[in-house]
Amino acid sequence: QQIIPGTFEYALSHIVDKHLDLSTFDKWYSNDKNGAAAYPPSVMLKIILFGYSRGLVSSRRIANACETNITFMSLSGDVQPHYTSIASFVAKMKDQIEPLFTQVLMICDREGLIGRNMFAIDGCKIRSNASKEWSGTFDELERKQAKLRRASQRILARHQAQDSLSEDEITHDLKQQAKLDKSADKIKEFLA
Repeated sequence: QQIIPGTFEYALSHIVDKHLDLSTFDKWYSNDKNGAAAYPPSVMLKIILFGYSRGLVSSRRIANACETNITFMSLSGDVQPHYTSIASFVAKMKDQIEPLFTQVLMICDREGLIGRNMFAIDGCKIRSNASKEWSGTFDELERKQAKLRRASQRILARHQAQDSLSEDEITHDLKQQAKLDKSADKIKEFLA
C-alpha cells in the first residue's frame, strides 16, 4: 500500500511477483541445511533492481537504503539483508539476474515508466523512444533487447566492482496491474 500504482517501483514489484520465472533461484534459496535461511529471491531482485534504477550499484548502499528508505522497505517487506548477502547474491546469480533485469526493463520501457527521453543508471544510458511505442519490426525489438541486455550486464559488472572496494573507499490499482500483465505477456511471447 505504500507503493504508488503507476510508478517504476510498483511495476517492478508486480512484475517480479507475478511474471518472472524465479525457479532458477530455487537451489540458492533452499539452503536450510547450510546455515540461516536465504532471503527470498524476489525480495533480493526487487531491492537490487530498484537500487540500480536509483543509481545504487553498491551492496553497502543498497543495504543502507533498505534500512533508511521507505520505498526500499516497502519493496523488501521490511527485510534488511546485510550487504554481504546482497553481494553474494549478485556474485553467484549474475547470469540468472541479467535476463530478468532485461525483461523488467523491456516491460517498463513499453509502459513508459523509464522515462520519455532517457533512463540513466549511474552512467549507463538506455534510450526510450516513446513515440514508436514498440510498433517496430522484430529486428528492431531484438536490437532493443540486445541493447538492454548489454546495459544489464554493465550494471551487474559495475555492482560487483563496487562490492570489491573496501568500506572506506565507498563514501494504481487493478487497471495498472492489467496493463503490466498485458505488457509482460507480450514480452514473454516475444522472448519465447
